[in-house]
Amino acid sequence: GLLQVVKQCVRVPVFVMIRPRGGDFLYSDREVEVMKADIRLAKLHGADGLVFGALTEDGRIDTELCTALLAVCRPLPVTFHRAFDMVHDPLVALETLISLGFERVLTSGCDSSALEGLSLIKRLAEQAKGRIVVVPGGGITERNLQRILEGSTASEFHCSARSARDSAMKFRNPNVAMGASFSAPEYSIKVADVAKVRTLNAIAKNIL
Repeated sequence: GLLQVVKQCVRVPVFVMIRPRGGDFLYSDREVEVMKADIRLAKLHGADGLVFGALTEDGRIDTELCTALLAVCRPLPVTFHRAFDMVHDPLVALETLISLGFERVLTSGCDSSALEGLSLIKRLAEQAKGRIVVVPGGGITERNLQRILEGSTASEFHCSARSARDSAMKFRNPNVAMGASFSAPEYSIKVADVAKVRTLNAIAKNIL
């Protein structure tokens, strides 16, 4: 439903993340069935590309699973998401993604944020030599975007550009929380911030 409505509202390409649960990127056979079904449905409802990531138990790219999922995704372009930041050897993993045919890889440089992982992001972009697009992501804001783009030589970037909006609910039950203890406050809503998006776009266009 979200994909159908978004496609009606925007002109930019919409890439759909295929991730059946939170946590690690080692998937069971049943979870793989869900991922394949989600890919087919996303394509059916107008996705312009897909995003997923899968690893083996020893922290390598799961080439067998990725090959199977890529086959279901085609002919759409595919991005390997930040599962990349959990690999054992990112330089080897990058070559694996290139050989498999991924168009992009999203990464924070295997660190807590793209700013912290900037040196590795730059090294990955240099190693890629245009064979795959290395997309910095993780903690990117209007305050650090220029430094990240200039320091990584990246031509694309990923960020949430979100802000919190207070709920319009007038009656509130303070004794109940719909989710885990670490989830967002019940009456605070995360929304894409138009002003942030415009500022980030202006910064990027000035650099790129």
